[in-house]
Amino acid sequence: MSQKPSLFTLPDGRNVFVTFALVSSLFLLWGFCNGMIDVMDKHFQEELHLTLSQSAWVQFAHYLGYFLMALPAGWLASKLGYRGGIIAGLLMVAAGGLWFIPATHIAAFWAFLLGVCLIAAGLTFLETVANPYTTVLGPKEYAATRINLAQSCNGIGWVFGPIAGAAFFYSTDSQGRSTGSETLWIPYAAVAGVVLLLAIVFWFAKVPDIKSEDSYQVEAADTALPAAPATRGALTLLWLNLVVLAASFGMIFTAIATIFDRDESHVLWIFLGSSLLTLAVLSVRFAARARHIDGHSIWAHPHFSSATLTQFFYVAAQSGIFAYFINYMTSEAPVKITNAQASQLASVGFICFLVGRFIGAGLMKKFPAHSVLGIFGVANVLMCALVFLQLGWVSVVAVFAGYFFMSIMFPTIFALGIFGLGERAKQASAYIVMAIMGGAIMPKLMGHICDVYGVSHGFIVPLVCFIVVTLYGFNWRRLSQADAVRGLAVTGGH
Repeated sequence: MSQKPSLFTLPDGRNVFVTFALVSSLFLLWGFCNGMIDVMDKHFQEELHLTLSQSAWVQFAHYLGYFLMALPAGWLASKLGYRGGIIAGLLMVAAGGLWFIPATHIAAFWAFLLGVCLIAAGLTFLETVANPYTTVLGPKEYAATRINLAQSCNGIGWVFGPIAGAAFFYSTDSQGRSTGSETLWIPYAAVAGVVLLLAIVFWFAKVPDIKSEDSYQVEAADTALPAAPATRGALTLLWLNLVVLAASFGMIFTAIATIFDRDESHVLWIFLGSSLLTLAVLSVRFAARARHIDGHSIWAHPHFSSATLTQFFYVAAQSGIFAYFINYMTSEAPVKITNAQASQLASVGFICFLVGRFIGAGLMKKFPAHSVLGIFGVANVLMCALVFLQLGWVSVVAVFAGYFFMSIMFPTIFALGIFGLGERAKQASAYIVMAIMGGAIMPKLMGHICDVYGVSHGFIVPLVCFIVVTLYGFNWRRLSQADAVRGLAVTGGH
């Protein structure tokens, strides 16, 4: 009687749990950094007298780093392998962390935003490499389970990030005056020291470069094997990705324009104009090349091209909720809550997030990953609706429940999107990481709604985003033409 393979057993019998544990430590790192980002918003609102919409430039700088470095990170990961890509990312994170030391002396908003962007650029390398790597460290039917377990370490980091942020961003002296601007650099310098140690560990560690299975013949592009042209549906999804890409460039042009013109009333028109112009250029290029896209291209596979769209909207929802959590608690909760107390409550939210990761990973060992994603998506649509309706303590509880149901979304969308793409999964993962730019755009819109109508009504933005996630989850089988068994097990492909 054959023994059931473990989560971390390769086809040749090797157990790679130690490698998995080492890679999982990276998830803890970027969870900690992201947790501090979400506390930073309220600090700048008060220190620099910014509106909620203006403070969203923190999220923009963070996710801009992902957007700009995703493709270079994917290319370098293919050239350097998993270990080389991880070390490159760690060194860049260290550079960003150390930049906060001179940024504190410069004491300008742009200097802090540059540090946020540099750290995010380094984290892009880690996400581009580590996410697909966890999916190949064992049997493919447990790919979604492994990536959710690894991302649970992300949740642990997110729990402690707000605690560190509250301690240093909202610190006061003996007279009760804020000293946050002077001590903000300390946790980032500590992060720099830790990642430099991790880089040394990875330099000497054995990190096998495992080849993943190609279920869709995308690697056959290197041979003379013909492939069927992309379907109309696949081309439509690709064009929708170009719409998202155009919006991303539009946001970048808007950010550049605001450097020279601080009047926020012009932001919408600059964004729309630059986005539409970029979309026109991309559409012309798309029309010229559409007929040459075939099954060898990752974009010809709807389960991938729709995953990039879904990740864009999921991260948009997540970043908006995380960014304005403190604002919600201090302005909408039925009792008076201070900034420091709200930061502590943010850690409680991330504990809910972490619990959701572990429970979700367990569920996906028994139920199809796409079904769990769809059900969690429905739950979050309902949670956002309860917050929008301003139902007092019911709405407050719904915010924390939303953290629980968001927990499995990013890694599950990631695993479902790169499924069956073989070595092209490294390239595909770069595009999915690039889709994180949604977190730079939607908080700006959500912040504007919060400024005008109140924080509760701003939750209409993540509500719409979670509808997209729900649709992807329930339609993944049709998009991938694969039958899920457990986690991400399949019995067939295109």
